[in-house]
Amino acid sequence: MQVLLASEYGFCFGVERAVDMVEKAIGEGKTVRALGPLIHNEQEMQRLAHEGVTTISEPIQITRNETAVIRAHGVTPEVQRELEEKAASVVDATCPFVTRVQKLASRAAAQDRHVVVVGSPDHPEMIGVKGYAPDHAFVIRDESELDQLPKLRDPLVVSQTTIKSKTFFDTAEAVKARADGEVQVVNTICSATRDRQDAARALSGMVDAFYIIGGRHSSNSVKLLAVCKEQCEKSFLIETEAEIDPADLTGVETVGVTAGASTPKWLIDRVVKHLEGLG
Repeated sequence: MQVLLASEYGFCFGVERAVDMVEKAIGEGKTVRALGPLIHNEQEMQRLAHEGVTTISEPIQITRNETAVIRAHGVTPEVQRELEEKAASVVDATCPFVTRVQKLASRAAAQDRHVVVVGSPDHPEMIGVKGYAPDHAFVIRDESELDQLPKLRDPLVVSQTTIKSKTFFDTAEAVKARADGEVQVVNTICSATRDRQDAARALSGMVDAFYIIGGRHSSNSVKLLAVCKEQCEKSFLIETEAEIDPADLTGVETVGVTAGASTPKWLIDRVVKHLEGLG
């Protein structure tokens, strides 16, 4: 059985940057506490926990002698201010692609324009972005939810950084058809997400089975699964090699592998080695 890796996979720039920032703080002897999981990968979070990183759920849990970390998904301005007031220092590991969405939303709100953000309303990234335009922003999953919105005033249309491109563009076109005034569309899907989806799509038509390595709460990993299933029905989202069922590989000659943007290389290597052993 041949194991083929997609041309783009694993840690994106934002995630790698966040992990590097945390490890630097640990190396400086700081007591590091992340507000929420730093990234959506349980195995990497366990590794960081062994290095001393603990996770809190509310800013009130931080103390004056500790360093607070804002995870790659970002937070609302109010939460950031609270952390700065309570912690000894704050490491802002918000992905620069997410920061861009935050700034665009804030600027549009200051101009009294509506902001339509295409994404999952309960995703941490979207909660943070909405905080930059609380009275002007609407987070919707796709065009089917547009009917729930009021008449849109000169709207800006942006997206969660990890959604499928088609969902974003279809929704943007639907906004244009029903908004008052000028509609500004800015594609804020990060390049790493697009590259990983394109690479997975290209490989999925060439293999008999496909494994996507990533957390089940990782938006970009779930989207990769959907992309692979478009051309390869035998596509599976797994967190570790222990979830691979050899029965799924009966008669399989080629298997593709990709990984979400929060999946570390050490875990990818382990899965690939396991698959090669099965073949």
